[in-house]
Amino acid sequence: MPRAMRVEYPGAIYHVMDRGDRREDIFVDDVDRQDFLKTLAEAGQETGWQIHAYCLMRNHFHLVLETPNANLVAGMRWFLSAYTIRFGEHHSGELHRETAEQKANRIISEALSRRGWEESDLATRRRSDPGKVAIAARLRKETTLPIKWISNHCFQFLPDGSEKGPHPSVCNHPRQHRQNQCWTT
Repeated sequence: MPRAMRVEYPGAIYHVMDRGDRREDIFVDDVDRQDFLKTLAEAGQETGWQIHAYCLMRNHFHLVLETPNANLVAGMRWFLSAYTIRFGEHHSGELHRETAEQKANRIISEALSRRGWEESDLATRRRSDPGKVAIAARLRKETTLPIKWISNHCFQFLPDGSEKGPHPSVCNHPRQHRQNQCWTT
């Protein structure tokens, strides 16, 4: 369900919070924090905002600001765009954005290594193996990949490429996993 439209009026005081995509870091170093504050000051001058408080965390920030004009949405659009551009310029080429599939493959590799498993172990272990379920749950939580992709990579195929049969999905209902009632097609 979409968020309700924000009510804007002159003199309103807002608590604003914004977070990095998938909770990724938005501040890598002190230069990023300085750029953020500089951009926030510019936004305040352009919009007439009065910044009462701010808190910068690794992957998100909080602002308390007052808008003498009813311009929070337009001002935030400019502010976030400007900071994103500056962040990108500061880190051009340094930060590699993984695709969801690359991130998932990295997570699988890390989990297999941590357990001392080979990739073929995913196919030979039973579907309800706690290690497999933990890997799938982590993929579901930390990536935007569909359940079918996760299921295919964690549960479905044997080393020879043949299908293993029906496979449980990773859904938000742990009780359904215990009862094996949560399936994908």
